[in-house]
Amino acid sequence: MTDDCSDAGKSSWPELVGINGEVAAKIIVRENPKVRAGIVKEGMMVTMDFRCDRVRVWVDKYGIVKDIPQIG
Repeated sequence: MTDDCSDAGKSSWPELVGINGEVAAKIIVRENPKVRAGIVKEGMMVTMDFRCDRVRVWVDKYGIVKDIPQIG
């Protein structure tokens, strides 16, 4: 993958902050089938590489989305 995500479709989901992470991941994939959405718990370590086909859904200890999910 390259850093050029110009044809990646919808790339950010600010409306999902505050909802259940599992629900958010399903909405993301439904709205942009070119990406895979993965749940990441607050404090977990992740790689720093940028991918046009990945959306990380950062959740708190209750499984609630804490940050805006976006391609990367």
